Amino acid sequence: MTAAGTAIRVLIADDQALLRASFRLLVDSTPGLLAVGEAGTGAEAVDLARREQPDVILMDIRMPEMDGIEATRRICGSAETPGTRVLILTTFDYDEYVFAALRAGASGFLLKDAAAAELIAAVQVVAGGDALLAPAITRRLIAHFAARPEPAARPAAGLDTVTEREREVLTLVAGGLSNTEIAEHLQLSLATVKSHIGRLLAKVHARDRAQLVIVAYETGLVVPAR
Repeated sequence: MTAAGTAIRVLIADDQALLRASFRLLVDSTPGLLAVGEAGTGAEAVDLARREQPDVILMDIRMPEMDGIEATRRICGSAETPGTRVLILTTFDYDEYVFAALRAGASGFLLKDAAAAELIAAVQVVAGGDALLAPAITRRLIAHFAARPEPAARPAAGLDTVTEREREVLTLVAGGLSNTEIAEHLQLSLATVKSHIGRLLAKVHARDRAQLVIVAYETGLVVPAR
């Protein structure tokens, strides 16, 4: 999460030079954003992330040497880049890519044909410490788990300390509701909902909202409707 008044540092990783240049131009022409490097492969993205410590990486999936999913896994799982968030950008709207990218630690997922304003907003959301998990993506994650014949619950630390109210909040998060929608549904203040989500993140060691949804289903804490 960036400090108030500082530019959001963005690294661009894509194997197409023209796209990298386009994204860099968009980033550098947007007040509050700063491009700090370009990578043409996943391996370069990992190296540059360690050296430049960007706040957000715009990460392509299909790249030579190392794909964007493996690069995301290495960056998000490394103690060398604790503050770096990954926003996946791809032309391939496939379920397996969405799931694999989020499991690897990505904080968001956008198609490359997204409008410029949508991309900028996504960078700002992810840099702010939240996850860009659109309702459509959430629905697909739910469908992914619901399609499993016998989803095996994966144990996770901290589940035994989750309160009943936190479980209610988590169920709504896993259903794709926004904080405002959760507050309205449970008749709570927005600040209270944010506090519950913050405690859930800490208890289950989830990086952000996207990871919280995955933990909810993988552990069996939330069971998708069939």
